[in-house]
Amino acid sequence: MRQRRVFYGWWLSGISGLVMVISAVPVFHGMAVWAVALESHFGWSRTQLGLALTFTRAEGALFGPLEGYLADKLGTRKMVLIGLTVLAVAFAIFSQVNALWIFYLAFVLMSLGQGLGGWVPLMTMLNNWFGRWRGTAMGISMSVMTAGAIVIVPVLGWAIDPDFNRLGGIVTEHSWRNTALIIAAVMLAGALLLPLVIRNRPQDMGLLPDGDQPEQRPAVQRERTPAEIAASLPPEPELTVGQALRTQAFWCIAFGHGFASMIILAIMSHLGLMMTTDLGYSLTTVGFVVALYNFVSLPFQLAGGYIGDRIPKNIALFLFTMIQGIAVVLITISHSLTMFYVFAILFGIGFGGRTPLTTAIRGEYFGRASFGRILGISTVPMNILLMISAPLAGIMRDQLGDYDLAFLTLAVLDGIGALLFLIARRPKLPAAQPAPAVASAADDS
Repeated sequence: MRQRRVFYGWWLSGISGLVMVISAVPVFHGMAVWAVALESHFGWSRTQLGLALTFTRAEGALFGPLEGYLADKLGTRKMVLIGLTVLAVAFAIFSQVNALWIFYLAFVLMSLGQGLGGWVPLMTMLNNWFGRWRGTAMGISMSVMTAGAIVIVPVLGWAIDPDFNRLGGIVTEHSWRNTALIIAAVMLAGALLLPLVIRNRPQDMGLLPDGDQPEQRPAVQRERTPAEIAASLPPEPELTVGQALRTQAFWCIAFGHGFASMIILAIMSHLGLMMTTDLGYSLTTVGFVVALYNFVSLPFQLAGGYIGDRIPKNIALFLFTMIQGIAVVLITISHSLTMFYVFAILFGIGFGGRTPLTTAIRGEYFGRASFGRILGISTVPMNILLMISAPLAGIMRDQLGDYDLAFLTLAVLDGIGALLFLIARRPKLPAAQPAPAVASAADDS
């Protein structure tokens, strides 16, 4: 009896996570430690540093719909090549920053590269490869990214610690510059190698979503084409972009995701500054706290995806989003190291469980045909909210002397996001049509 091979979609879940390790972790997860090095080097204020991530979200609001359109049109394979190449250029520019405007330019390019080759196209690919198991598959992808963050953020903290010159002497005396150059080289290598193993759709390999087996047709001796396989897929309800925009669910999910993510961006931007400059903890301690919440989120990303495949995703999102907000409230109550570790555990549970479900619920509610465009457009209100997050926390801290009120405000907004997820109603989708063949531009050629 021939043993069945592992469904290639599961390999792609891991590969997509690896792409996000390279593209997202050094930019967003790493901001907590980059900010400390930049403040030490240039003396920039918290508001100025927080504006960097605001500019990246402005890019997301402007280009999110385009990224979604290109993901549907070009396919994930080409998008990863383009995105990682842009990221490599962005980090090369970042390594040479000598003025605030160049720092902002570098971070806008980083966000553009991450958007073109990161979350939107990768989740579009997994939505094509999975149906019943899309939450689990996206959870695996996010878990791989988190595993990378667990390793990379403490290493970044060690490498760019302004009190030491661990990687200095290669180009300049500043370790953070040389670290950025190394990251640029890694991203360029990823741009050349990773697209070789990416496939946009299961039909391109003669497969069906979820690893389902096609009907056996002994009379047909030739291999079926991707178009024929697509036509044989089980009917799945689909929404066009216009139909999705007219649903209550689209706006509840978009704004719920935005409110829930505001607190993430503020933590990534300001946690390191709060713990080191304000409270006197070492940068190494910051690295361990960040690593802990990423370590805890790792199994909960898997668990969140699995749970969301078995109970209503909007209920699961409500629960995990509330836990995330409660965690942030705790570090406004007490600034002890013990409380920061309790925060990291709860934050990891909430952030981890929520992360795959915010994407999987869109696939479940809106289908596959226009998923990339729907996902891209839904990032616009989300990114507008995220533009406020980091500078709001920075301005409130600069005015009040601490982050307590800023973090409490963001925790309340997180709770509003949780309620929006809860009330999101699954749309009554139109009658399903056989899935059309994807345009040749998205083929593997």
